[in-house]
Amino acid sequence: MADMKQEEISHPPMDQLQGLEYCIDSNPSWGEAIALGFQHYILCLGTAVMIPTLLVPLMGGNAHDKAKVVQTMLFVTGINTLLQTLFGTRLPTVIGGSYAFVIPVLSIIRDPSLAQIADEHTRFIMTMRAIQGALIISSCIQIILGYSQLWGICSRFFSPLGMVPVVALVGFGLFERGFPVIGRCVEIGLPMLILFVALSQYLKHVQVHHFPILERFSVLISIALIWVYAHILTASGTYKHSSLITQINCRTDHANLISSSDWIDIPYPLQWGPPTFSADHAFGMMAAVMVSLIESTGAFMAAARLASATPPPPYVLSRGIGWQGIGLLFDGLFGTGTGSTVSIENVGLLGSTRIGSRRVIQISAGFMIFFSILGRFGALFASIPFTMFAAISCVMFGFVGAVGLSFLQFTNMNSMRNLFIVGISFFLGISIPEYFFRYTMSASHGPAHTRAGWFNDFINTIFSSPPTVGMIIAVVLDNTLEVVNAARDRGMPWWARFRTFRGDSRNEEFYTLPFNLNRFFPPS
Repeated sequence: MADMKQEEISHPPMDQLQGLEYCIDSNPSWGEAIALGFQHYILCLGTAVMIPTLLVPLMGGNAHDKAKVVQTMLFVTGINTLLQTLFGTRLPTVIGGSYAFVIPVLSIIRDPSLAQIADEHTRFIMTMRAIQGALIISSCIQIILGYSQLWGICSRFFSPLGMVPVVALVGFGLFERGFPVIGRCVEIGLPMLILFVALSQYLKHVQVHHFPILERFSVLISIALIWVYAHILTASGTYKHSSLITQINCRTDHANLISSSDWIDIPYPLQWGPPTFSADHAFGMMAAVMVSLIESTGAFMAAARLASATPPPPYVLSRGIGWQGIGLLFDGLFGTGTGSTVSIENVGLLGSTRIGSRRVIQISAGFMIFFSILGRFGALFASIPFTMFAAISCVMFGFVGAVGLSFLQFTNMNSMRNLFIVGISFFLGISIPEYFFRYTMSASHGPAHTRAGWFNDFINTIFSSPPTVGMIIAVVLDNTLEVVNAARDRGMPWWARFRTFRGDSRNEEFYTLPFNLNRFFPPS
């Protein structure tokens, strides 16, 4: 057998992901863009409903309070998404609710001064105000790190090798929100997963009037079909005598959002009353803000690749973090009950549809604001069972995780140094948070359990995040272990072009501010 040429054995590294129909600055027709924007809106509902469903009852809130928090979260998500796509990184990313804030929020809920309030509604209001105060103070971290360009300076220590575990664990690290949730209602979740994979992958070449409708709208079609099936099961009394956890995950009428929502309700700042401020609460919340920062950094890198853009240079990345800090400030002012970060599901949807258009995400932000104001119409869509969102997330999280692995093409994976760094970063990035999760589930508190509540929240939050643990280990090892003569193995010759805004001519095309604002804020 004749020797094969090198190009026949391996694929050359590519700066931009190929195969997308529309990249970041190209747009589908208005009709298609509106339908795709609505699909992104539907997908972000899972987190927008699930987090308030978890937290509001613990705060003492009733069904109406939960509906109002869901509306507020969607409204602020729409505003933050518009700001990020217009003035932040300008990447097609949805800025939605974050699970990273659950640990410090639960700590505030359990604060003795709040837990002893007898009236449930009063306790809910006072707890919400305490969460608002902690978010407002802690948002200053991202605002300062972003607008001072400090995060951009820190990002100069990143390399393609160091980014692999961070971006990959942004997706793979969310495995608890995948099949474990499907297992709570497997008769709905499994058909949803199979149908979605079939439509989006096996039948993606089916066209109607030369349009790949199944590939583009597989999320909408799958949800519509399985939602009808789930409603039939609910109406027929299948879950009438099931456990509460089964009903929450399977029934289409258990969320009580439709009957509890107002027809029209416009969220506004300080709608719960003036925030209350506590140093203890704020310090604990700062850990979640740092986790949100790191997770968003990985998500921005993934979104850039799935939008066929170049990696965001430090100046743009720092600008995006600054605007995300403004978003956290809005979370605190409006009272969403949690902080925000980049929605990983929506980043994955860019790859599934092969549409990385910025305009589509901006349209989806419009849907979020519109349906959050028209409460009952939005609540109709928000009554989709959680299990269906988990089935879609299995694919979307996997997409994002695979994008992280794609950065390996710029590194030398025949290097024992690189194998060690990638291997231990991945393993500990999964193993350490899993230890913290299992410990918390069995002991009802995290491994850090001292008298200093803020210290407990800080340690338990940081080390419960796979991307954060992965970044700490990968970046430290990558910048301290056999660094001399390792630049080529780390992928630095390729990465160097994207370390300054003017290092690559395409950066101006993808990341320049609109309305000629770069005249007033010249990139560095």
